[in-house]
Amino acid sequence: SGIQFNMHILTYVTPISMSPKRYICGIYHGTKTHELVSSSSVFVLQLLEENQYPLVNLLGKQSGNKVDKLAKLEKKQLLTHWNNFPVLKDALALLLLKPINHIDAGDHTAFLCDVMDYKNLNPGNVLTLDTLRKHKLIRC
Repeated sequence: SGIQFNMHILTYVTPISMSPKRYICGIYHGTKTHELVSSSSVFVLQLLEENQYPLVNLLGKQSGNKVDKLAKLEKKQLLTHWNNFPVLKDALALLLLKPINHIDAGDHTAFLCDVMDYKNLNPGNVLTLDTLRKHKLIRC
């Protein structure tokens, strides 16, 4: 049925190596994003701007197994494309990641990924856990 896309909020992301450029991305078990990343050769990580915090209600609190998140984002004209992936227009940066290994990390899988490509898009302040806490979007 062609390539499937989903968008999801990743709470746990960290750069782990400068040469080669690598990131570790923690993705909840049982999510549409976990299913897609587990079966895909590449995926896109988007660095969100602080003012994009309202998107957490759609991207992080609703399941891609039940809701067509891309259709909702498209209806709001929030999408563009990069490297054949739908991405958010107002993201600060995009990284094309290739999973090279993974490990069960409790309720998440930690995916070790090579950075295949990246693009800085917009200047701004990065969306942080503190911003999500301030707006009562996360519990911790």
